Amino acid sequence: MDTSAIAQFVPLILIFAIMYFLLIRPQQKKLKDHQKMVAALRRGDQIVTQGGLIGKVVKVKENNEVEVELAEGVKVRVVQSTIAQVLSKTEPAANS
Repeated sequence: MDTSAIAQFVPLILIFAIMYFLLIRPQQKKLKDHQKMVAALRRGDQIVTQGGLIGKVVKVKENNEVEVELAEGVKVRVVQSTIAQVLSKTEPAANS
């Protein structure tokens, strides 16, 4: 291979590097932060689902499910990955 062939690949490599740092890496960080948020869910947290429903976590179930109370006596099961935001966290019970 001569230098002209190598020089043709340099722009492709630069484009890939720019795409990685501008698109792929921030998306991976956002996904990691979302997984941490979902893993830290506990009873009493006020949440917003991706559908825009606001409710309070009643029970964290197995199989990636959460039981959420939307209104007095209205409880729904929600898949944890559809939780978009935690509005208010409850403090863990102090061991005394």
